[in-house]
Parts: sequence; structure tokens; C-alpha cells
Amino acid sequence: MKYSCIIIDDEPLARELIASHLSHFENFELIASFENAIKAYAFLEESRVDLIFLDIEMPLLKGTDFLKKLKSKPSVIFTTAYREYAIEGYELNVIDYLLKPISLDRFFTSIEKFKSLQSIKTVEKPMVKDHIFVPSGNKKIKIVFDEVLYIESIKDYITIHLENGISHHLKFNITAFEKLLTEDFVRLHRSFIIHFKKLTAYTKQEVEINQIEIPIGSSYKEFWLDYLEKSIL
Repeated sequence: MKYSCIIIDDEPLARELIASHLSHFENFELIASFENAIKAYAFLEESRVDLIFLDIEMPLLKGTDFLKKLKSKPSVIFTTAYREYAIEGYELNVIDYLLKPISLDRFFTSIEKFKSLQSIKTVEKPMVKDHIFVPSGNKKIKIVFDEVLYIESIKDYITIHLENGISHHLKFNITAFEKLLTEDFVRLHRSFIIHFKKLTAYTKQEVEINQIEIPIGSSYKEFWLDYLEKSIL
């Protein structure tokens, strides 16, 4: 399988180095390279991308702000000279955080992380997207989307909370699982995805589903308010 990639970095030498590293991996195709996030944003409105190598400190629009504005988020690897954005990168669920100058060995580790996430997607997706089957031990269990209240993540595990009070605890990456869901589900925290149709109340800081309060992460507030406005209208 081929993975399409783009680079967003205002430094020409940095773009060249990442492109050079990427050329060693035959299943990865560099389809575009941008000197700023504004140009990349316009490109992504028309094109599908699997992986973005994203600088943070750039003119016009910082990489972190760019990522928050994306409605459909591809996988992202931050490439930066600044250590202080590591926590924010974690909150934004990027795959990895590469510090410049980037060695080929360290780049290889990031590529392997990305590939590991892709391999998790062993879920059977039906033609009609009203349910999925997810691996649980030596079997696969059926998850009907309309029965899900919310999904909670703790480290490398997720818990799927259902309307009937049953919960399924699975070894699964929440970012990978998010990509399997329908548009009725929205990520509003690095550890929570909610079923929007099950929403019973909300404030600027949290939402409520069946009297369960779920926080809105600071990095997700802008996206959540935009999603909320469009969904209500």
C-alpha cells in the first residue's frame, strides 16, 4: 500500500532533508511540499493525504494552529527545533515529535510508529456504516454506532460506553479508532470521542451525555465550537 505524504516547513533545507529521508521508504510517496501552512490548507481542501510532516514555528500560521483548524486530520509528525511544544503535540495526538536536525535513524522510528498505527486497522468495515467489528481477544465483537454514547481512552486502551450500560475495554489507539467512526462522532478531548446525537447538555468547558460530564480539551475548543455551530444550524 502506498501512503501519500506532504511536507510543510518554511526552511528549504529542512524540506529537502525530510524529502531525502522519505525517499528511502518505497511505500511512501511525497506528493507536495509547502513553505507555509496557508498553501497547504488550500491543497488539503481538494486532496487526500495520509501523512503530514509539519513544522511548528512558521510565518503566517503556526503548525499547531494549522492542525487545530483542519476539519479532517491526516496523521501528523511534528518536525521542529523547539522542545517546548512537545506537550501540545501530545494533546493534538500527533504520531511523533521530531527535533531538528533529524537523523535518518530517528526518522525511521517515526515511520515505524505510523505504520504500526495503520496495522491496527484490522477492523472489518461494512458497506453500510452502521456498525463495525472490533478485535477483542481471540474474537471480534460487533459495535453498533447508534448504541454508543462515548469512547474513552487511557494510554493504549479505549473503553466504548454503550447505552445499555455495557462497556467494551479494548487495546486500541483512539486516533486510529476515530477514523473508523461516522460523522456523528466528534473528538473533543485527547481522551474522549462523543456520539453527538447523544448529547444532552453542554457548556464552554464540558458536555453532558446521560448525566456524565466529559471535558472539552483546550486544543479542541475551536474545532468543537465550529462543529457545534454547523450541526445545530
